[in-house]
Amino acid sequence: MTDNLENTKKRALKILGNRNFSEAEMIKRLTSKGESLEDAEETAAWLVELGYISDENYASLIVEHYSSKGYGITRVKDELYKRGVPRELWDSALFALDDESVSEAVSRFLTKKLRGSRDEDDVRKARDALVRRGFSYEDAKMAINLYLESV
Repeated sequence: MTDNLENTKKRALKILGNRNFSEAEMIKRLTSKGESLEDAEETAAWLVELGYISDENYASLIVEHYSSKGYGITRVKDELYKRGVPRELWDSALFALDDESVSEAVSRFLTKKLRGSRDEDDVRKARDALVRRGFSYEDAKMAINLYLESV
């Protein structure tokens, strides 16, 4: 093992201490720190082999985190893409999405956003905010209607 590869592995372990990464993110992070692409790829593969990096587990964490914050499936997919999670892992991670927890998160979001207001302008802004958060227009409209029925 070369000194460069050894240093790359040490750097990767230090980086991993801060948060979870996908394999692609780790490679990108290491190369941005000046490591060679070859050493970065070998180090990322080593971390996968050791179990320190798991794209499958990382995908599940991303889905859980963003759905619990009230983000829609489009936003969750954007995050998976942005973080370099392979597409073949998306479906299994998204399958675990709990509709009830997403509904609760959306309800909390609307409660905070509307604060009981039924004003058309406020409702439109809240609906548009849901669309920006990754929900389809129809899903956002349905969530608004459910919220308005409950207040």
